[in-house]
Formats: sequence, C-alpha cells, structure tokens
Amino acid sequence: MREFIVEADGGSRGNPGPAGYGAVVSDAATGETLREAAEYLGVVTNNVAEYSGLLAGLRAARELDPEATVHVRMDSKLVVEQMSGRWKIKHPGIKPLAAEAARIFPPGRVTYEWIPREQNKHADRLANEAMDAGARGEAWSASDSRAALDTPAARPVTPELLEPSGPSERPGLSGGADAAAADVRAAQAVAAPGTETAAAPGGTGTAAARGPASAATPSSTPSSGWAPADMGPPATFVLLRHGETPLTPQKRFSGSGGSDPSLSDIGKEQAEKAAAHLARRGTVQAIVTSPLARTRETAGVIAARLGLDVTVDDGLRETDFGAWEGLTFAEVRERHPDDLNAWLSSPDAEPTGGGESFAATANRVAAARDRLTAAYAGRTVLLVTHVTPIKTFVRLALGAPPEALFRMELSAASLSAVAYYADGNASVRLFNETSHLR
Repeated sequence: MREFIVEADGGSRGNPGPAGYGAVVSDAATGETLREAAEYLGVVTNNVAEYSGLLAGLRAARELDPEATVHVRMDSKLVVEQMSGRWKIKHPGIKPLAAEAARIFPPGRVTYEWIPREQNKHADRLANEAMDAGARGEAWSASDSRAALDTPAARPVTPELLEPSGPSERPGLSGGADAAAADVRAAQAVAAPGTETAAAPGGTGTAAARGPASAATPSSTPSSGWAPADMGPPATFVLLRHGETPLTPQKRFSGSGGSDPSLSDIGKEQAEKAAAHLARRGTVQAIVTSPLARTRETAGVIAARLGLDVTVDDGLRETDFGAWEGLTFAEVRERHPDDLNAWLSSPDAEPTGGGESFAATANRVAAARDRLTAAYAGRTVLLVTHVTPIKTFVRLALGAPPEALFRMELSAASLSAVAYYADGNASVRLFNETSHLR
C-alpha cells in the first residue's frame, strides 16, 4: 500500500481578506513531489483557507491512489486538532469542511501532525504565490509555480463560485470543485469584534478573526413580522461608539480589562462633532454610558452640549480581552496561538487570562437592553458604548445568527439606532453613520 505525505497551508491577508491555499503531495518513501495544488480564494478567513488547502491535498492524494494511506502535516494547530478529534468543531461554517475532508479517505487511513511553520515552506510558498497573483488580478493555478509537473492541479476551490452567503448544510457532497466551493461558501466568516481597529478598509471597528458558532440569544424571543398597528411609541436607542483613543490607530485590543485609555485629540474632536450633530437633531432625551473612560468622556461632551445628565450602566462596557489587552492581533497570534484559535472557533471560549467570552458579552448586553427598554419606553436615549455591544444590539434586534456580528463595519464615533416596541419586536433604523464626522 502506498503512503503519501500531504503538506497543506492557507492564509488570509486581513482575516477575512484576500486568501489562498497551497498543498503538496509527496511519496513517503522517496520524498518525491507528486502533485501540487493551489488557488486564490477571494475574500475568506484564514481558517477557511487552511481547510481548503487540506481538502485540495487530500483530493490530490486520492486521485493518485484511492487505496493509499496519508499522513497530513500542517502548521494550523486548529485544523490538526479538530481533524484528529481532540478539539470539538463548533463553528457551523467549518463543520462541512471538516466533514468533507473526513469523507475523502476511509476512517483510519489519514493521520495528522502539527509542524512549525518553517517546516511547511513548500505549501506556504504556493499559498502566498496564489494570494500575490490574486492581488494582481491574475488567473493562477499550481502549474504556474512548478511548470515541470506533468500532472494537473488538484481540483481547486473556484473563486468565481463563491457567494457571500451564511452557513449552510449541503449533505451528500463529494470531492471536486463544486463541493469545495460549496464548503467555502458555507464557511465564509469575517473579522472578530471588539478590538480598537477594523480589518476592512474605511473604518476602525473590528480586527481579524472568525465569527463564533453560537452566542447568547435575547431573554425573550420577539415574534417576527409586522407588529399590531397601535403599539405606542418605541424605546429608541441611539448607539454611539466612543471617539478614537491612542490605541485605535495602533490596532490594539482595548476592552474593559486593560489600561482604560482616554480619548485622543482626534477622539475629542469626534465627540464634539457628534454632539453638534445630535444637538441639531434635537431628539435625544437621556444619555446612558458605559463606565469606561473613553465612553464617559464622549458622553460628557455630548451631555454638556445637550444640557442632559449622564447615567452609567455597566452592561454597556466592552468585552474584557484578558491578557490580550493592549496587544495587536499579530502579537496575540504569536504569543497565544492555541488560545486564539480556540477563541476564534467558539463564542464560549475566553481570551487568555480569564477574559470574557462573546457569549457572556451577549448575555450581558441582552440584559442591559431589556432593562433600558423598560426604563425608557417611548423615549429616545443615547447609549454611548463600544464596538462589541453595539454590534450585539443590532444582531439581537435582527434575530441574526452569531456570525452576523462579524459582518458589520463600525467606525469610531459612528451612530446607529434601534427601536424597541412593546411586543418585543425591534427595528434597526441606522447603522455606522459617520457623515457628521466629515
């Protein structure tokens, strides 16, 4: 029986961002490279790219000999541990990718080994060549990187089939481009909330990561559809993200457990502009803020302009990022790779050092929402808060799945608005409005 070595890698520049994978199949006895596979994937997450590389490598090995045994070597701890069965797969978008990988060879014929990145240079090079070509808008396949190969590239994930859809189940899919593309469609996720930066251009709301598999739901589930005609005026929450701090342009985690930075000079200017805008509208009747310095300072500027008092509610504070506070995403990946992978895979996972999970944040925000809705029924209240709470308010109002949290761009000092009616229904009226800052 033949034995193959599959080395696979994937990457995403921005996570999510322009992504690609590379995979190499070699003969275990001779070390000869038998097949290369690589493809530019378009915009997906790092973990989707890693799994895409695994799928391509396994499919290439099966095309060479469906009776072979395979030893997979990857520098993704997440993929190796999940495919080895030691870590649970909680993210609904990753489950179909892992299930498809497990179906390519019979159980027991594939083993997995984690290797350092420097030992995975061949697959890493292919993945980066694919991403480089994709960034230039060029068509690219594995054969471009190794013209001497006389075998075709393993069935790649075709980026033209990718759609910006949510997770879906596609039972019965087998190997091939259609299956891989469907799996990637199901697994598309976007950047993680709660950092001081945005991975996407044009904003400062989120940093690179993947959406969680589940998170807290509202304490009471509102009915869907149109509300009765006479429900009375709603409680309207105008959601203002605080102004910029010194950590914002540095793209550092900044939650409720860190240095509690104040506004920068730019942040103070943003608060003044938001105050002028809200004064012109003249609709805000009360102000409630997170207890953190940057929100209290922002709220104070607005309160002085509107002639209102400020109430503090602890439920509006940002997520506690534990030992990651003050670090960039790259620094966290370097220092705490296993904890970060677990955190990116599940909303129940906590950051290193006992930080707060996104599920716990959602529970806290839902409780604050219920409390404030009752206290301000029929009134318009300004809530000065942070990235994760605002996105959570919106997600819960829409009844959207947890991964929707990571498909929102939220800039510093931006305005959003959600109205809550007496029957529990909600209406999202505004999101990430920044025209007052221009």
